[in-house]
Amino acid sequence: MFWNAFKITAGGVGESFILGLIGYFLIKRNFLGEEGLNALSRLVIDVTLPLLIFFRLLKDFRFESFPNWWVFPLISLAITLLGLLVGWLFSGFVQGSQHKLQFLSLVSFQNSGYLPLVLLASLLTPEKADVMFIYLFLFLLGFNLVMFSLGVYMLTFTKAKRFDWWSLLNPPVIATLAGLVLVFLNLERFFPSLLMHPLQTAGDCTLPLATFVVGGNIAAIHLAKVEKKTMALMSLAKLVVMPVLGLWLVFVLKLPELFGLLIVLQLAMPPATNLSVIISHYKKEDLLVSQGIFFGHVASLITIPLFLSLYFMINMLK
Repeated sequence: MFWNAFKITAGGVGESFILGLIGYFLIKRNFLGEEGLNALSRLVIDVTLPLLIFFRLLKDFRFESFPNWWVFPLISLAITLLGLLVGWLFSGFVQGSQHKLQFLSLVSFQNSGYLPLVLLASLLTPEKADVMFIYLFLFLLGFNLVMFSLGVYMLTFTKAKRFDWWSLLNPPVIATLAGLVLVFLNLERFFPSLLMHPLQTAGDCTLPLATFVVGGNIAAIHLAKVEKKTMALMSLAKLVVMPVLGLWLVFVLKLPELFGLLIVLQLAMPPATNLSVIISHYKKEDLLVSQGIFFGHVASLITIPLFLSLYFMINMLK
């Protein structure tokens, strides 16, 4: 039973990483370049992902069908807090204040959008995938608020730094809020197919482009001296301890299949590639971030299939 689940899950993960290899070689062969990669990343974050979120919410989301919609942003906050707690427990073995903050960021913030989108499309039937996409977009509402506020604050921390409240408003968050408001006011019915179809077409570009960005970001990472002990600690905390806690919670609370899948999936994800973008944008010294993203994604080739397979097996035994 486990090996059947493992083969199916590993196949889905493998398909995602094969797509990521395209982005990897686009950078390594200088077909794209780092400036082009940054432009592609901004295209996904600022255009295609918001359009995908907006279209899916107007098409598939109704408050009566998802009465507990507000739970998903709270789950994202809870997962971040869990990451901070686990990271803090392990950070006692990490020397230096800036090293500790970057270590905490790697453990706390996962690749919550790009990889889950592709994996869900590969692993689930279209009907289940449509529901999970809604769960994911609602989850990202909370995650993006924290990632682009607390995440930026942690990675750029100085004693004189003030919190920027405008950082809470970014295109994915705006698209989610706009979609929720339109559905709440029952205005989605006034959007003609002439408008909805282009939104869908542009939004559907998100999955392959996002995967190219993941592969390209990994290729663009400049590894200096690798801190092997710290990377081992990060991998243990992020890719083993957190998904184990997720499996335990799902088992103890007896959560519904897709609800539990979202939690385990997010807890099994490697560090967020956007952490390297934040470090670069604010011109901070990259002490651990690039190493953590690189080794986290490599190790996740094994850990993601392992923990998702365990989840599917546990779910079948319920």
